[in-house]
Amino acid sequence: MKPHHIAAAFPLLFATAAQSAEFTWASTTDPQTMDPHAVNSTPVLGFLNNVYEGLVRRGKDMGLEPSLASRWEPMDGGAGWRFHLREGVRFHDGAEFTAEDVLFSWRRASSTDSDTASWFAPVADMRAPDPYTVEILTTAPNPIFPDSIANWMIMDSGWAAANGAETPAKDGETFATLNANGTGPFRLTERQPGLRSVLEPNTDWWEQADHNLTRATFTPIQNPATAVAALLSGDIDMINPVPIQDAARLEQSPGVRLIRGTETRVIMLGFDQSSEQLLSGDGANPFRDVRVRRAVAMAVNVSAILQTIMRGSAEPAAQLVPDGIRGHSALYAARPPFDPAAARALLGEAGYPDGFAFDLKCPNDRYLNDASVCQAVVSMLAQIGLTATLDAMPVRNYWPELRADNFDMYLLGWSPGTFDAEHPLRFLAHTPTDTLGTWNFGGYSNARIDALLPQIQSEIDETTRQAMLDETAKILQDEVAYVPLYVQPLLWGARDGVELTQRPDDFFMLRWVRVDD
Repeated sequence: MKPHHIAAAFPLLFATAAQSAEFTWASTTDPQTMDPHAVNSTPVLGFLNNVYEGLVRRGKDMGLEPSLASRWEPMDGGAGWRFHLREGVRFHDGAEFTAEDVLFSWRRASSTDSDTASWFAPVADMRAPDPYTVEILTTAPNPIFPDSIANWMIMDSGWAAANGAETPAKDGETFATLNANGTGPFRLTERQPGLRSVLEPNTDWWEQADHNLTRATFTPIQNPATAVAALLSGDIDMINPVPIQDAARLEQSPGVRLIRGTETRVIMLGFDQSSEQLLSGDGANPFRDVRVRRAVAMAVNVSAILQTIMRGSAEPAAQLVPDGIRGHSALYAARPPFDPAAARALLGEAGYPDGFAFDLKCPNDRYLNDASVCQAVVSMLAQIGLTATLDAMPVRNYWPELRADNFDMYLLGWSPGTFDAEHPLRFLAHTPTDTLGTWNFGGYSNARIDALLPQIQSEIDETTRQAMLDETAKILQDEVAYVPLYVQPLLWGARDGVELTQRPDDFFMLRWVRVDD
C-alpha cells in the first residue's frame, strides 16, 4: 500500500481578495453518489469531473485532451493503446498518483459491481511496464477507445483499501459514496445528500487554474420555481436547468442571463421486451410484439409535445443519437408518422383491439419537464385504447426500479459519452451481459446488432463503418427497440458577472468559472 499524507489547505496562489469569489449553483437532481464507478449518469459524472480525473478529458470544444496521461499512442499491430502518465501528480490526501492506481481503477470500474463496466468490454488486459506507463490491450484494434474513457475517473488504490471501498455500490453505500479523494481541481469538503455539497480548490493541482473560486457550494432544488426565484433574488449564482416555461422571463429580467444550447441527449421511451407477463401479472406482455411497440410510436404526437410542453425549444429525434453526432444515419432520419388510426389497426392485428393496461415508470426530477412529457404520453396512448398507470418518482428511486425490472414501459434520456453512435449500441442495444447492454433495461436483443458492435468498434474505414451504423439504425427502427422522442435542449441561468462554459454533454466544469467580486 502506498504511504498517505494529509495535504495542507492553502489559499489559491493566484487569487487575491479582490479577484477571488465564492460560488453557489443549483440543479433539480442531486448526484446519487460520490463514487465515480457506481452510477453512470450525468448528475454524478458531471459533478465528479470537478473532483476526479481520468487519463484523458474533454475540453471546452469537446475535443479530447491530455489529463492524467500526458500523451498516448496506439500499440503496434492494433494491440491496444499505451498511455504515458503525468508525473508529480498527487491525490487530495497527498498520496502519489502512479500506474498502480490506474490498474486498480480499471479492475474496479470494469467489475460487475460497477455501472461503468461497458466502457471496458473491448479491453482484454491492462498492464504497467513501469510506474508511469500503462498499456491497455484490446480484443481487436479499437481506434475510438481513448474517446470511450474520457469519463473514466482514477481513484487512489490505497485510499480505497484503507476505507473498505475497493468495490463500488450501485444502489448501496460504501465510504466512497459520501467521500472523495481525487486529483482534480476541486476537493470535496462537505457532503450532505439532498442538502448541499461543498467543493474547495485543490491548491496542489498539477495544472494552472483558470477559475477564481475559493469555494463552490451545490444545492439541489427540486422545485424549479424555487430555483428560479433563488437566482432572481441573488441567493444562487447559477441554475441548471431553467424551466422551459421560465426561459422567456429570465431573458427579460435584469441582472441575469439565459444560456441556451442543445444537449446531445435523446429522450426516448423503452419497453420491457423480455418478461413473459406484464408487471401486474394480468396477462401476457404485449410489448414483446413489434406491432404493439410500433403502435405506441405512431400514437405519440411528438410535434404536440415539442410545441406545448417543450415550447419550441427541442428538436424531434428518430435515432438513439441526434444529428451531428458521428455515426448518425442520414438514411433513417425520419420519425414514424403520427397516425392514431394506423396505431389502432396495429393493436388489432396484434390481438389487442380493445387495448390493455400497463405500468409506465418516469422520473420527475431528471429531465426537462419529464413528468409532464410522461403525462402527455399517457393521454395520447389512451386515444388508441392503451391505459397507462403513470408512476413518477425522483431519480434517486427511479434507477433502482428500472434495474429491478419494475416497469412495463419507461422514459430514458441518453447522451453518448464518446459523441459517437457506437456508444448507445454498446449500452442500450446490445443484448444485456455483465459488461454490455448494461442500460438495456428492457432486455432488447438482436444477434445482428451484437455481431456488428465489435466490427464498428474496430473498423478504421469511415465509409465501411458508416454502412454498419446505418444497418444498426435500420434494425432499431424496424424493430422499434425504443421510441426516440426529441433531443433535449440546454437551458442554464446565471447572474451577470458569472463567466462559464456550457458544453453539449451538460457537464458543468468549475475550472472554467470566474465570478466578479
